[in-house]
Amino acid sequence: MARRAGADGRVTAEAILRESLSLFAQYGFAAVSMRQIADKVGVQPGAIYQHHRNKQQLLVAVLDTHMDGLLAASAENQQGDCTSVQALERFARFHIQYHITRPDEVFVSYMELRSLEEEGYALIEGKRRKYERILKSILERGVNDGTFQLDDPHVSAMAILSMLTGVNTWYRSGGRLSQQKIEDIYTSMVLGAVGHRLPDTHS
Repeated sequence: MARRAGADGRVTAEAILRESLSLFAQYGFAAVSMRQIADKVGVQPGAIYQHHRNKQQLLVAVLDTHMDGLLAASAENQQGDCTSVQALERFARFHIQYHITRPDEVFVSYMELRSLEEEGYALIEGKRRKYERILKSILERGVNDGTFQLDDPHVSAMAILSMLTGVNTWYRSGGRLSQQKIEDIYTSMVLGAVGHRLPDTHS
């Protein structure tokens, strides 16, 4: 007999976050009720409140889980010695690979920042800034060693992140271009934006 989600606290907690994310992405945070989430998880509404005091705290948990996963994966991706160009290429490919497989997380993390109250916003925005600093550090390093040519690392970082994250708004698996080719094109554009070109090895 299959284990019910409510039979184990950890399983229930994971299901609550997973189903909340799905519902927030589909209907928007404001339109989703705690009862809807409970019905989707397969538990009584009271079980949700054992894990989260209210819907606001649940939204914070959903976004915080996404940011923690992103930061941990990014830190692992940046391990090892490499040049500024290699670090930027590695970052660009990682960002696309990580986000393109998590469309709901990306959508909710951007669209529902407006729904966060002050404390939750400060927490999530702090972690977003930490991720942004990874890219800014790469750009600053490239400027300092004479590899990159750009006017302002912060503005350049924001532009690059917007461009890379924008892939999620149009990419569909099985389309005309493979994910690998899309990574190549975007990485080439990122490097071109800072004064470098990536050799075409996948034509």
